[in-house]
Amino acid sequence: MMNTVLVVDDDPEIRDVIHIYLRNEGYHVIEASDGIDALNVVRTTPVHLVILDVMMPRMDGFQACMKIREISNIPIIMLSVKEEDIDKITGLTTGADDYMIKPFNPLELIARVKAQLRRQVLSGRADHNSLIIIKDLVIDKNRHSVTLSGNNIALTPLEFSILELLASHPGQVFSSDKIYETVWKEPYGRSDNTVMVHIRNLREKIEDSPREPRYIKTVWGVGYKID
Repeated sequence: MMNTVLVVDDDPEIRDVIHIYLRNEGYHVIEASDGIDALNVVRTTPVHLVILDVMMPRMDGFQACMKIREISNIPIIMLSVKEEDIDKITGLTTGADDYMIKPFNPLELIARVKAQLRRQVLSGRADHNSLIIIKDLVIDKNRHSVTLSGNNIALTPLEFSILELLASHPGQVFSSDKIYETVWKEPYGRSDNTVMVHIRNLREKIEDSPREPRYIKTVWGVGYKID
């Protein structure tokens, strides 16, 4: 089945370039010029991945990402001319799965699209018949869902993968490098806050008090674990 990618950018030339590269790789492409149009597409059309610019009129990428996350867990790759760490952290905090700086290499963008979609496919094909139950937290690998005290918790695909990794190896400490290489399936190779931001997002969703976590524990100077 052909995957559908939604490209959201107020610059038609950038949309055209991305469209051409995606189409040449066999993807079906839908375009939108701002966050409001993007939301309308996600609500009405099956979309497998979103490429989302930050600086747009009417509704910017950060706002659109948060709105999309309210209704869908599809992978989101954010594009921005802003290269400061705080901007990347903001993008990941709002729910993006990846963040690229403009100007970007279209071939690298395509590689990241493929990586996100491949991760989705592998998650769907995995043979997971058992539940992981930790206190009031239930991780259903088969349904790719998480409940806390009986309430559904909406996680992004990357957040779920990180939680599943830690919960599947109770007591084992994973460094940020190891988490990145295992979940993102690519060499870490750089120092950034990607894993830290996703861990923080997870704690906001599953911990009663993120500053005093019951589930995802920090082993200072080493990494993270779930007992």
